[in-house]
Amino acid sequence: MANGTADRPPARRPGGRNARVRAQILDATVELVARDGIAGFRYEEVAEFAGVHKTSVYRNWPDREELVVQALLRYAEDLASIADTGDIHRDLVDFLLALAGGLQTPFGQTLEQAIQPARHHSTVQALTQILDQRVAALQQRVDTAVDRGELPPIDSSFLGEMISGPVHLIINRGIRPFTRTDAERIVAVVLAGIRATTPHP
Repeated sequence: MANGTADRPPARRPGGRNARVRAQILDATVELVARDGIAGFRYEEVAEFAGVHKTSVYRNWPDREELVVQALLRYAEDLASIADTGDIHRDLVDFLLALAGGLQTPFGQTLEQAIQPARHHSTVQALTQILDQRVAALQQRVDTAVDRGELPPIDSSFLGEMISGPVHLIINRGIRPFTRTDAERIVAVVLAGIRATTPHP
């Protein structure tokens, strides 16, 4: 055009086109990793699968491993969140149900199976960041519960392992779905044990 604006790239806005393109790329990467595993993931397929130009992939993520890491973190964001309703028992139950919900979907199961056998640096890095996010969120919620007197001083990492371990066990067995009753029982037993062995000062 005569005014010269046709060749001028649009200004980037939060939530604008660039954000949508990045989201498409991350979603495509997660699906490809779920389908092919970390070892079988092909960087070259992302653009076609996402419906974007190859240069968009390379410009945003010139490093293959970083793309995989960010994609897995995006998928796991909801698994790391925990609410604060003022009731630690309820919040931990909801935390377990959200975790189980993500793992019980066909897509979640496929992705977990694709990730677990891999030993690539990118996988280890992604899983470490995911676990760090989950531990940090749980730590904050548990610390709040301790400050309020709901719980005695405890190791939040240990508490997290105790309550999340059974979720993975039940789901990986594939015998039955994980239910709210399961979550209620797990949280009740773990919190009772913590309160019994670590009395309030």
